[in-house]
Amino acid sequence: MFLISAGAAAAEMTPPVKAPFEKLDTYCVNDWWNHAEKIKDNANKIVDVDVPRDEVICFGMYTTEDSVLKLTAQLFPLYPNETRTVRLEFMQDGKWQEAAREEVNDIGWSCLFRIEDWDESKDVRYRLRHGKKAEFEGLIRKDPVNKEEITVASLNCNSNKDRGMRENYVRNLRALDPDLLFFAGDQSYDHREHTAAWLLFGLQFRDVFRDRPCITIPDDHDIGQGNLWGEGGKKALSPAGDHGGYFYDPDYVKMVERCQTSHLPDPYDPTPIKQGIGVYYTELSVGEVSFAIVEDRKFKSGPAKKIPQMGPRPDHVRDTTYDPKTIDLEGLKLLGDRQLKFLNDWADQPAPLKAVLSQTGFCGAATRHGNFKNLLHADLDSNGWPQTGRKKALRVINKAGAVHLAGDQHLTTLVRHGIDEFRDGPFAFVAPAIINTYYHRWWSPADEKPGKNREPNNPLKYTGDYLDGFNNKITMYAYANPYIKNDILKDGFGLIRFDKKDKSVTFECWPRKCDVTKSSAEQMTGWPRTVTRVKTDDGGYDWKIHPIK
Repeated sequence: MFLISAGAAAAEMTPPVKAPFEKLDTYCVNDWWNHAEKIKDNANKIVDVDVPRDEVICFGMYTTEDSVLKLTAQLFPLYPNETRTVRLEFMQDGKWQEAAREEVNDIGWSCLFRIEDWDESKDVRYRLRHGKKAEFEGLIRKDPVNKEEITVASLNCNSNKDRGMRENYVRNLRALDPDLLFFAGDQSYDHREHTAAWLLFGLQFRDVFRDRPCITIPDDHDIGQGNLWGEGGKKALSPAGDHGGYFYDPDYVKMVERCQTSHLPDPYDPTPIKQGIGVYYTELSVGEVSFAIVEDRKFKSGPAKKIPQMGPRPDHVRDTTYDPKTIDLEGLKLLGDRQLKFLNDWADQPAPLKAVLSQTGFCGAATRHGNFKNLLHADLDSNGWPQTGRKKALRVINKAGAVHLAGDQHLTTLVRHGIDEFRDGPFAFVAPAIINTYYHRWWSPADEKPGKNREPNNPLKYTGDYLDGFNNKITMYAYANPYIKNDILKDGFGLIRFDKKDKSVTFECWPRKCDVTKSSAEQMTGWPRTVTRVKTDDGGYDWKIHPIK
């Protein structure tokens, strides 16, 4: 095995693969060791990538679906003379048995193992190996079909303002022991350095996802943009992306998606979009609960030059007198035809309970941003726009009898959508940010009045029926606003309990700094809330929310 560390001898080596892009991912491409040497004493560096050679496997991540195991191995950068082969072993009859070998991609340093005819009825220990000493161990869990309650932890927005470990999250998540982890996006905020940031994310959370299935989907910051309206993969004019499309090199985007999503079940329709960028929208079943994973950014139309600008930027509307109908133009896309077809097919498949997982919410539930005085009437980055596309998405979620889980907003909320009337749509839970230091947002209506039909005993003032800035009907049941002066940022994570017998879903919202192992641990004000799915006379679905305890 190659043992040389970064230095004079390493500087003379030639990288076997040259990156297909420039000034991107500099921590981990080309002569990465020289870059590592230059920044080793820099207090602001993302992470040390020149690790001891027995630690080059950072983590493994997996899902199982339809008797197929898909597992990715994520490595730190390798020197030119090191092997690119990673071995996958399973514990069988008390001994490690090699099952497969795969070659690491020098662009992103990951590889994918695909094992057919996987027995989902038993737990199996796995081990990833590289060279003579590097190892990473975990557990492929059996599918918990015999459990009446399936639990999902929902997280998002892992701010780079705090590069420390996430010990409190790991402790709490391991104590709650969810059956599935869902990271809804913005695992990385280091726009041009995804691999280094992804490695740090892995170090922070690997002790949770090493032994349970995990869904990770990239959002705008992961692929290097502050916002993303993908428009089917076209080339964006600027990193702002508001004209639509992807700004950075498509090979960089493909690298990000490969590292974060290749372990997901096979996509419903793998046809690439423009610039050869792939897709990953798919379904996953855990304990008979069915999850549709969608890409709510990839096909969405960008606002710039399509609608009049009514604020300091094309995606923020400040004019409270504008007519929302004037921006819901014919031809604008949200999920796009391909994903709507997928969701319609998925909706027709039987399952005890269902959920749609996506990057952001389907309404404008943030009314202030940056600081409390900055009113935000309508945010076109949210999926409240375009309104026709929103309604199409919500109708098919309703058809499935599903709830919706998302992130992105830096503001946790529990709403019930209205499509044609208040409370005729699905419930949606946007989980809090992991670290809420990047961008603060509030649900605090400009008139500071409670909504109509508010629950009289709800401890939160701004609940009830509202129209958002797009005139979408929403019923707010819970939210958690930050208190910056007191350093109460309302960051944390969600835990969703799917009770297959009662057809109920319970939404829990846990603060970052709590300790769930203690009896004194309390959820954020307004949580937990439980809803029960019921059949309607026409064969469809409705939801009943349980009274506040």
